[in-house]
Amino acid sequence: MTTIIYPKLEFPIVEIFESLQGEGFNTGLPCIFVRLGKCNLACPWCDTNYNEYEKWSLEQIVGRVKSYSAKNIIVTGGEPTMYTNLGTLLDIFKAEGYWLAIETNGLKAVPKQIDYIATSPKLMYQEKYQRECISFAHEVRIVMDKGDVQGFCEQIETQIQAEHYYLSPCEIDGKMNLLETITQLGILNQRANKPKWQLSLQTHKLVGIE
Repeated sequence: MTTIIYPKLEFPIVEIFESLQGEGFNTGLPCIFVRLGKCNLACPWCDTNYNEYEKWSLEQIVGRVKSYSAKNIIVTGGEPTMYTNLGTLLDIFKAEGYWLAIETNGLKAVPKQIDYIATSPKLMYQEKYQRECISFAHEVRIVMDKGDVQGFCEQIETQIQAEHYYLSPCEIDGKMNLLETITQLGILNQRANKPKWQLSLQTHKLVGIE
């Protein structure tokens, strides 16, 4: 058996696990989630402990990923695009035949190895997006935060070309502002000649899986 020698790189790993994608266009898709630590934003309602992580070598990461049966990987965070050497890890996954998706806040460029981009721009950092963000994603998911959600959605429509646009309720202390979300969804979808928005729920939480 040939022994593979990986570059001596480490990444901050919050967790790696296998589950079903719970939100957006690929809901229900069997996936391996590779969750990286650290983030360039600090949303108060974030449900990820992105500052609690351990450093893993490439060999450890790939070994864990290959222990699962799914052939789809979602690289998420935190914010995975913060790491300039992420492409090295993605090249290894590609060589193993995995389909690669990323979940990003959209402020930094996405590595070329990624097959599917899901971005979630954040309303509370609207000024950052006015200065710079990615220009394409397969799907956009905006959380129904406090503030001018409609104005932010319209801004992002002009900045990020996407195949799908989603609005998601904001969950704080186990409560979702679902009524406000679907009300805003109806307002957005009454506009003529504009992209249609859909509702995206975190269904994995509703059914009790990771």
